[in-house]
Amino acid sequence: MVQRQPSHAGSWYTDHPPSLTSQLSNWLSQVPNPLDSIGPLPQPGCRIVIAPHAGYSYSGSAAAWAYKCLDLPKCKRIFLLGPSHHLYLPNAALPPSTTHYLTPLSPLTLDTTTINNLLTSHPSLLSPLSPSADEDEHSLEMHLPYISHLLSTSSTSASLVPIMIGSTSPSTERALGAILAPHIANPENVFIVSSDFCHWGQRFGYTYYVPSPSLSVGKGISLSKNSKRRGEIKEEFKIHESIERVDKACMEAVERGEHRGFLDVLKATGNTVCGRHPIGVVMAALEVLGKQSEGEREEDERKGRFRFVRYERSSLVEEIGDSSVSYA
Repeated sequence: MVQRQPSHAGSWYTDHPPSLTSQLSNWLSQVPNPLDSIGPLPQPGCRIVIAPHAGYSYSGSAAAWAYKCLDLPKCKRIFLLGPSHHLYLPNAALPPSTTHYLTPLSPLTLDTTTINNLLTSHPSLLSPLSPSADEDEHSLEMHLPYISHLLSTSSTSASLVPIMIGSTSPSTERALGAILAPHIANPENVFIVSSDFCHWGQRFGYTYYVPSPSLSVGKGISLSKNSKRRGEIKEEFKIHESIERVDKACMEAVERGEHRGFLDVLKATGNTVCGRHPIGVVMAALEVLGKQSEGEREEDERKGRFRFVRYERSSLVEEIGDSSVSYA
């Protein structure tokens, strides 16, 4: 039996079970119900969410908005897709020998049958993930306490299928999407996509700025330490307003269900959405399902579409030396 240790507990989030339970419960209770944009929570039929993976002091409250939407009573299996921050991968990877993911709360059981079926059936696209590489990565682990907490409080029993998505090309995202499409179509499966949005600042190597709301989002410039002196930063359109506009352009493409449109916005702006590849894979899968269901009644048009219900940032950038990370 191979068990993944909660390697980021005690640093990225508390490893004290009562404190962790209290935090999660408090963040979930603070999410308004119903939400003006979508209605009552959990949202009936909501089986796919995008949620952030930063330290809980930064993004724990934002993640609650996604988790509060999930409709879990019929859930038997949770697919957790996250980006790789450390291990180079041209495709995706799953842990073939791990049986449990431990958390400061209850452990999560992995669906080893599904994991190994995927690895065996698609060896060119899905690779084995070693325990050490798994424990180094935080994008999957940061969701485990929320998953454990919600399964416990909803009296739901579900196994986990974690998938680390690498630096995938558009064609690889489409191929992975085709593999996962039947699993998304299964009403007993839930998908959680791990992603933060814009990482802005010199320390991230990304200082893109659109100097006017009237300009196309792709008509920005990269700021430097001399940009203020040169008058490139406009007082009437602050840096944090530009960051929000770029993020919202990406989010709107996701809401439209346009995989290519999402990639085009990323290319035009360079936006540092760290989970862009997991998002792209799920969008590609939804496009496969959309083509299969063409001709359905018009009232079903919203099925398979994302709706963003929360947008937060770690800080509001005013100066070139500032930095921020966005969570949605």
